[in-house]
Amino acid sequence: MTDVAEISRTLQELAALPADRPMGMPGRFYTDPKWFEHESANVLRQGWHCLGRVDEVPEPGDFFTAQVLNEPMIIVRGDDDQVRVLANVCRHRGMPLAEGRGNVKRFVCTYHAWAYGRDGGLLRAARMENAGFKTDNCRLYGFNTQFWNGFIYVNLDDQAAPFEHPELDTLLSAYETETFRIVHVAEENWHTNWKCLVENFMEGYHLSVVHPKTLHDYTPTGLARKGPAGGGFTSYCANYPQDIPSRGMGAPGLNETEQMRSTLFSIFPTQVASQAATLLVSISIFPLGADLIRVKWTMSTYGDQLDDETIQGRIKLWEEVNREDREKLEKMQVALKSKHAQAGPLAADDYEGTIRDFQIWLAQMEAAGGPQVEAAE
Repeated sequence: MTDVAEISRTLQELAALPADRPMGMPGRFYTDPKWFEHESANVLRQGWHCLGRVDEVPEPGDFFTAQVLNEPMIIVRGDDDQVRVLANVCRHRGMPLAEGRGNVKRFVCTYHAWAYGRDGGLLRAARMENAGFKTDNCRLYGFNTQFWNGFIYVNLDDQAAPFEHPELDTLLSAYETETFRIVHVAEENWHTNWKCLVENFMEGYHLSVVHPKTLHDYTPTGLARKGPAGGGFTSYCANYPQDIPSRGMGAPGLNETEQMRSTLFSIFPTQVASQAATLLVSISIFPLGADLIRVKWTMSTYGDQLDDETIQGRIKLWEEVNREDREKLEKMQVALKSKHAQAGPLAADDYEGTIRDFQIWLAQMEAAGGPQVEAAE
């Protein structure tokens, strides 16, 4: 039996366990290069990936770049105010057209000076005398794109239907997530598997242990509570102790319970986020290999309720939280290659039930060969 077939069988078996006897996956699920290639084709290429926030490109010509698997992309706001996700590949000989972020009137290839408009249309191709050449046939490819709560998502499958998560919409509606304004963007590479970061961010079991000075006082493990889940998402609430200072009022529709917690959610396969009354942090995970990911995280705030000094303090806090998580995950990635990294029992639903949600969803996709929308058990 091949490694891929064995891992697939193990995934189905563990996902089918009774809800009161959950088990995590063995190390090869996170380290095997062949399995990564398999899930890239069966999960990642068919999933919706968060590229960032709409207000990262507020003006016509504003752009930033990203890459999902082997597909380089330009995210740009056009002259018609529409945000598009275009292939960052010149239609002539395949040269990338942009790097980083900025503002342009047009994208000009640095190889042969082909020029493209902000909508991806070819504007100029000097010295092209080929009888078969037609400008209309050389438009930059536009990816399947969706916008949700101020986030930009892309799917490598042209035929993929937009996702819908009504329970998650209800959970977040009072926060007015779409109106949050971006205040920070950062990117770096982590030497870990993409699923490890999804699972780490989405469980409260580690909060008091890994983050004793950064998070424990506000979001102790003991107050973590499982939230709603569906075929393409999971959530939990990191509740605050009653005796801590207020972290801001947020939107007028928030009740006291919502003001006193961070609502963490994941839209599978690669976005994790923390929504609080005045602060929204989202992490987009771009898998590069079985043990390497590109991590992009954004911070947004509600209106002007937080002053600049407070915002800078929150940025530093999250930089430290991410450092703490990265340190643990990179060490764990090495240990997961051990033959002794076998399946282990998961904690109670409030602490690691989100990992089971993710596991069940992955098993459903593996069985069906594509994203599933049935509710997680």
